Amino acid sequence: MTHSQKRIMVDMSATLIHHGHVRLLKAAKQLGHVVVALTTDAEIRAKKGYEPELDYAARAEVLLAMRDVDEVVPSPWLLDEAFLQQHKIDVLVHGHDNSNPIAADKLHLLPRTEGISSTMLRARVLKAVSQKMEANT
Repeated sequence: MTHSQKRIMVDMSATLIHHGHVRLLKAAKQLGHVVVALTTDAEIRAKKGYEPELDYAARAEVLLAMRDVDEVVPSPWLLDEAFLQQHKIDVLVHGHDNSNPIAADKLHLLPRTEGISSTMLRARVLKAVSQKMEANT
């Protein structure tokens, strides 16, 4: 990382990585050094109510293998100014549905990729498994 390069944070759970994540990370990389604030397993259990398909270490490994990710740090569900300061972040990149209490001048909102989310993928898998089970009875 060069000294003039901005530190850009992207927060995500990345339980089921898809092309929406890839597009978000690619856009963030255009702005500088990308630090992913990866939601911890405990926060996913508490806020989403399920066990993540991959644990934190596995999700971090996958993200670090992506060319647009420079660092991964564990994070709570919501990020605040203190968390950004702790990691020396210049800008938080998030989808337009952001609920992090971050000042507008430190926030770069992007449209979410239409028609895809980890929740949608999870529902498709569960539906397919349910249909297969019904077909076998």
